[in-house]
Amino acid sequence: MQPASHTPDGGDASDPTPGLTEREREILEFESHWMRHVGAKEAAIRDRFALSPTRYYQLLGALIDSPSALAHDPMLIKRLQRTRDARLSARGASAPRTDG
Repeated sequence: MQPASHTPDGGDASDPTPGLTEREREILEFESHWMRHVGAKEAAIRDRFALSPTRYYQLLGALIDSPSALAHDPMLIKRLQRTRDARLSARGASAPRTDG
């Protein structure tokens, strides 16, 4: 058996997505296919990850800004960034102005 080679960050060189944990890869996979799950997304999040939806979205939000996640699945990350940016713009446009 040949020893595993390691990357400078301590990861396994055979790891297809260095810098991402197994759970982070699972979250990205889930997010890319969540519509296939029966029932509400929140229930699927609880069942699959044993996380509250709030915690899941916190983790996903950090992944959206992760260069490792972008390298892993650029199309998904770009789509999630566009969705997030659109929601932030919509909130900003609907917020009342208080400097008047």
